[in-house]
Amino acid sequence: MQQGGGSETEVTWEDQQNINKFGRLNNRFHELEEEIKIAKEKNENLEDAGNELILSDEDVVRFQVGEVFAHVPREEVESRLEDMKEETSKALEKLEEEKESVLAQMADLKKILYGKFKDSINLEEE
Repeated sequence: MQQGGGSETEVTWEDQQNINKFGRLNNRFHELEEEIKIAKEKNENLEDAGNELILSDEDVVRFQVGEVFAHVPREEVESRLEDMKEETSKALEKLEEEKESVLAQMADLKKILYGKFKDSINLEEE
């Protein structure tokens, strides 16, 4: 049974490779979206922690290292938070760049596949 009412088109090995590549890129796109969401939440949490630290008037604060809390001088905590925010921002930027690259590759493959198969193929999310 044919979907979309299109005419039958032979699927070559190259076409199948393009379809498979599109599927892998689509999966990576969804993984990246989740990783970006997590990185944004982490960035927000670090920002909130920095704001709480500003409001605090203590010279020594509790800082989580691994699974334990340690009493750390306020200046060191501020420095660590800044380093962590910078690291997270860089990671977020890399993820955003990779996402754009994946979207561009997917768009190119869509042009190729829709050009050949027209409405016989569906590459859109539901």
